[in-house]
Amino acid sequence: MSLEVEHVQTHPSIIEPRTTKRAVCFVTLGCKVNQTESEAMAQLFREAKYQVVGASVEADVVVVNTCTVTNTGDSKSRRVIRRMIKEHPESIVVVMGCYAQTAPGEVLGIEGVDLVLGTQDRTKVLDWIERVKVERKPQNAVRGIWDAEEFEELPQLSEEHRTRALLKIQEGCNQFCTYCIIPYARGPLRSRLPENALAEARRLIEAGYPEIVLTGIHTGYYGQDLGEDWNLARLVRELVEIPGLRRLRLSSIEPMEYTPELVESIVLSDKVCPHLHMPLQSGSDRVLARMQRPYSRDDYRNLLERLHQRLPNLAVTTDIIAGFPGETEDDHASSLEFVTSCGFSGINVFPYSKRKGTPAAGYPDQVVKQLKEQRVKDLLAVARVSQEAFIRRFLGKPVEVLIEWIDSEGCATGHTPHYIQVKIPSREDGLPWVARQFVTVVLEESHVDGKNVKT
Repeated sequence: MSLEVEHVQTHPSIIEPRTTKRAVCFVTLGCKVNQTESEAMAQLFREAKYQVVGASVEADVVVVNTCTVTNTGDSKSRRVIRRMIKEHPESIVVVMGCYAQTAPGEVLGIEGVDLVLGTQDRTKVLDWIERVKVERKPQNAVRGIWDAEEFEELPQLSEEHRTRALLKIQEGCNQFCTYCIIPYARGPLRSRLPENALAEARRLIEAGYPEIVLTGIHTGYYGQDLGEDWNLARLVRELVEIPGLRRLRLSSIEPMEYTPELVESIVLSDKVCPHLHMPLQSGSDRVLARMQRPYSRDDYRNLLERLHQRLPNLAVTTDIIAGFPGETEDDHASSLEFVTSCGFSGINVFPYSKRKGTPAAGYPDQVVKQLKEQRVKDLLAVARVSQEAFIRRFLGKPVEVLIEWIDSEGCATGHTPHYIQVKIPSREDGLPWVARQFVTVVLEESHVDGKNVKT
């Protein structure tokens, strides 16, 4: 499971005035999977004649979709829950997501929470809300995650407030890395039926989305539980054949999941973006073993070399954990050396976060906070240099950008297939840029903190 950058997102992104009798607002923390699920839940409420409004608008129901990937995720989730309760004192407050699944008692203990939902049975949310109204007391709808046997089909998305469409194809994780709480929050592997994934992809393309991003908790293991001749490689091949699709982007895939068949599916289609996210977590073999990661440095390096042989300008992003229990100065130096040698186009760096219930939380040799913070800084310095070096390969060259948003000054921002974020000045002819439009530009300047500028 990849540790994705935590953030808070309200849905919709454009604040709408309330126009109907019933309204719901969503606040989402965490990863792309959470974003996808919030958008699907919003559609469920729309079908029940609710209007989806921004978090600052008065709403009958407030839904907070929580994250638990780190201790920061837990504390941020609690802060957001309390803030929404304070700002919406008359609303029914629903808390769902990973933190709600792993700690329903803690969530229900927050005064003002009316319903705790977790990461399953989300299609029953409206029934549970009615129960709250009738019984006039908080409800705990969370049940054991290991009871989950099938992928939960949420409503197909119809009003995504984004340019790239997120398509969730998989749920759950069986890997049990020693630091990770996600298997306990998401349960066992469950794959979406291919006919359902393909049908939603076709509908999203027909709705005008030029890029689809495949998401899941353990995306690379798609199909293992279907008992048929299905896997991620086959699904990719089927998706790129859908007329009208311009780009298919893969979210995080674990190193050991890059089978020869999957690599071939990626290489043979010019619709699959040349950008892969491969979590590393440590550049020390000793630490990787303690993390229970099923590969070594050499395994990872060999995979990178094979991929770069087939796709020379491939962008590879990764995740690194700094200060894992027992990580020595030699281990840290090994990570710095290895990460420097890999030429990553982007690196997410996380200080190790102790998660109650995971084996690593009980390890006796915890690294002190100040040392973790210094190691994070060391890795971030390498990350900036690595990202800058990768971007420089494209300066002075034409690249295709998918415009995603336009600011108040008429400047557009979007991403290249390699996931380089590009800022484009306003048009010289005075006409506006258009979201979901592809334009070819030449990259002229590079700013790792402020991204790239084209003139």
